[in-house]
Amino acid sequence: MKTEHIKSMIRAPWRRGFLLIPLLLACVAIPQQAQGACREGCDLNNGNTFLGDDALINTSGTSNTAIGSHALANSQFGDQNTATGFNTLLQNYGGLNTANGANALQNNINGFQNTAIGGYALYSNVGSFGGQSNTATGAYALYSNTGSGKGSDGVDGARVRHGGTNNTANGVSALFSNTEGGNNTAIGVSALGDNTTGDYNTANGIYALTHNTTANFNTANGAFALNNNTTGFQNAATGVSALSRNTIGNRNVAEGYAALLMNRTGNFNTAVGFQALFQNRAGSNNVALGFNAGSNLTNGSGNVCIGYSVVGAAGESNTTRIGNIFASAASGRAVYVNSDNKIGTLVSSRRFKEEIKPMDKASDAILALKPVTFRYKKEIEANGGIMFGLIAEDVEKADPDLVTRNDKGEVETVRYDAVNAMLLNEFLKEHRTVQELKSNAAKQEATIAQQQKQIEALTASLQKVSAQVEMIKQGPQVVDNRQ
Repeated sequence: MKTEHIKSMIRAPWRRGFLLIPLLLACVAIPQQAQGACREGCDLNNGNTFLGDDALINTSGTSNTAIGSHALANSQFGDQNTATGFNTLLQNYGGLNTANGANALQNNINGFQNTAIGGYALYSNVGSFGGQSNTATGAYALYSNTGSGKGSDGVDGARVRHGGTNNTANGVSALFSNTEGGNNTAIGVSALGDNTTGDYNTANGIYALTHNTTANFNTANGAFALNNNTTGFQNAATGVSALSRNTIGNRNVAEGYAALLMNRTGNFNTAVGFQALFQNRAGSNNVALGFNAGSNLTNGSGNVCIGYSVVGAAGESNTTRIGNIFASAASGRAVYVNSDNKIGTLVSSRRFKEEIKPMDKASDAILALKPVTFRYKKEIEANGGIMFGLIAEDVEKADPDLVTRNDKGEVETVRYDAVNAMLLNEFLKEHRTVQELKSNAAKQEATIAQQQKQIEALTASLQKVSAQVEMIKQGPQVVDNRQ
């Protein structure tokens, strides 16, 4: 029976989500051998041991063990091979191979250092240019591996062929379709089952990376993890159904049950937590950390969601949401973010500053500012409470240094911290003016008091003079009595 027919019979149950391997041994056509005799014995000269119909019948190799009908029957030059089971290592020329199970490593010719345990394990391995150092444990594990590719090098997700070498498959039909892919590890039923030429993939769990074909450098730990991945590369999924729907998305990291489950084409996403970024399909560069974090996001990109059930809005982008902050009270320093997305606090120590000089008249600009009341639009602040502040475009006209801009160069935010410092400077200037006025007033009051005293002294003197004059006027009269 042809290999494709065998494949279809074995793999049809995968599509239905459960495994039902039929008994194929009775219906698979085996190359007809000439009727031979049951052999039992030891070749003391070459160190070979054989038991079975035509076992090790044509060999000149050494240190081989063949147990089973036609085991190592046509192995002419191979050394140190162990074949246990019907037709195991039937065509073998290679060495240091171990085959245990009917038809295991049946077609191996030049491959060496392979281990196949299970019916039809490494069945197609030939080893023309590769097919070495593979380990297959389980019926049909590494069934299609041929090792016929010469191999080529590549980087950054490009296909890297190693001629079907250094693969490890542990589980029924694990790495079933692999032909030339190398350095893969598949543990679990149908793990990496569709892989053909993909390299450096690791699948640990039933149906993990099942549909991967040519992609490289993927890691899937958990049942159904990266199950639908075909050509997406450099993805890492840990958890049942993590990145399960991913097809061509690259460089995603998902850790937790159903994390990034719906992602298909999105790239550079990181999801850690139960159902984190669960509904993301095509969004990229998202980060979600926590139970259900970012689970509402679908196609948005550049979002950060941190905390329990911080789900976000479906199509939003370039938004950061952090849970357990809104209702929390704290004291200390305010937190700011700069144009490089660095979060920190303002520092005031002299050791962080240079070109220090008085503000003087630089704060005069705030006298032109126009405070307003307003409400934020609903998409920004759902509650829509009355706010107090300034309009950035108006502030820019007064002083361009009092606003910040977004990555497009558009005016976006007022530097209220700078406005506060300028208000302080204006207050101090006014305070100095008031102090000067008070000082002048005090001096004037002292002068007035002095002058009052002088006036009072002069008034007193004038009063004395007036009294004396009055007395003179009222002095005694002299009467002339001469008559």
